[in-house]
Amino acid sequence: QVQLVESGGGLVQAGGSLRLSCVASGSTFRINTMGWYRQAPGKQRELVAVTSSGGITNYADYVKERFTISRDNAKNTVYLQMNSLNAEDTAVYFCHVVAYSRVYWGQGTQVTVSS
Repeated sequence: QVQLVESGGGLVQAGGSLRLSCVASGSTFRINTMGWYRQAPGKQRELVAVTSSGGITNYADYVKERFTISRDNAKNTVYLQMNSLNAEDTAVYFCHVVAYSRVYWGQGTQVTVSS
């Protein structure tokens, strides 16, 4: 089992920045993919960015050039640096981890961008 704890969400003005963190614990030595998804009210959960254990990253088109995903394997932590935030980025952001071919989700952290 893998447990995930997210932090870093909050309220920010449009144009501002936030940094999300997600720490994995438990059976972490089989973690492959780590990343972030988000879900806005009334919408489906969608990919934001993911990174593999080999450092390959994949971003949703709407966050390219604004968000950066990074990972510290020694700390079992994945980060999401979010810049130039706008109201459309308001959502609950979920940490996503794949380990032993199983998917694990964090509890979610709220990001609210005021315009």
